[in-house]
Amino acid sequence: MLNEMLKKRNLPALKTREEMLEILFEEEYGYLPPLPEKTEWDVQENVIPKFCAGKAIAYKIIGKYIVNGKEFSFPFYATIPTDGQKHPFFVHINFRDLVPDRYMPSEELVDNGFAVFSFCYNDVTMDNSDFTDGLAGVLFENGQRKPNDPGKIAMWAWAAHRVMDYAQTLGDVLELDCGIVCGHSRLGKTALLTGATDERFKFAYSNDSGCSGAAVTRQKGGETVEKICNKFSYWFCENYLKYINKEDSMPFDQHYLLSSIAPRFACVGSASEDLWADPVSEMLNCVASSSAFKNGFVYEDRLPEIGDRFFRGDIGYHLRKGLHYFSREDWLRLIEFVNIHR
Repeated sequence: MLNEMLKKRNLPALKTREEMLEILFEEEYGYLPPLPEKTEWDVQENVIPKFCAGKAIAYKIIGKYIVNGKEFSFPFYATIPTDGQKHPFFVHINFRDLVPDRYMPSEELVDNGFAVFSFCYNDVTMDNSDFTDGLAGVLFENGQRKPNDPGKIAMWAWAAHRVMDYAQTLGDVLELDCGIVCGHSRLGKTALLTGATDERFKFAYSNDSGCSGAAVTRQKGGETVEKICNKFSYWFCENYLKYINKEDSMPFDQHYLLSSIAPRFACVGSASEDLWADPVSEMLNCVASSSAFKNGFVYEDRLPEIGDRFFRGDIGYHLRKGLHYFSREDWLRLIEFVNIHR
């Protein structure tokens, strides 16, 4: 059933990872900003006294960088368990700088054996069309971009790479080979791009990311390229706008993004009432990406149903009841997928 649906969408054939990323950089997200010329970290310990009842310590880190010959900095946060063990860890790209947050149950994640890093995307560059603030202001003169220069999603992904840089210095408390990048909605798109472009992440998780993220674009329900670009064109490179109402002419689809995470692990979370993201198109993307992974996507050949958890393959998919939200249930499903494959 699902393979028949995919045939009607006529997706481009998969290519090598390098070829697929090159197309995504050139045509959708823009090329990521360059590596920093210099990096320093200002670390503040115990910024939340008695955090998690003493089961973890909360840190605030200011990453200070020289990029394009200019100074740039942004804050991020770390929740590190105090049990003396090494832990797998999340890098959560979040909408707020709160720890914990309504999208991030920090204590429950610690209780499940994980450390957590997080940052607010607006602290990197604002979620708007202004390309003169934050990292965007460092990269572009007068906010002017070339057609394949990075959009905001690529800049937020760059920041997640920088958080991973810091995590790599904590081998005494972290399982450095078990990092998980995750995000919701537009930041789920960002998490997939982060995982696709940084092989230090073993897992990438998208929650309800839909159009231009985890969902197949051709014949997608809900949000389309036209709708997303009319409101959020600055998330992408300017080249992406030429595919408005011309999805069938794209030399790629979102299976290129998911497949670029191989041979590591990818997981997609959907919500039954989030028709804007389109759970069916998100599951179809898992099917379309299956051959890129060693153990592929192991699923039942039918439309997704509430409560589905297809976690046996290297691509995972789950569908919960409810709305567009990064819920406690989503986190628990992600933990389940990670624990199966770590």
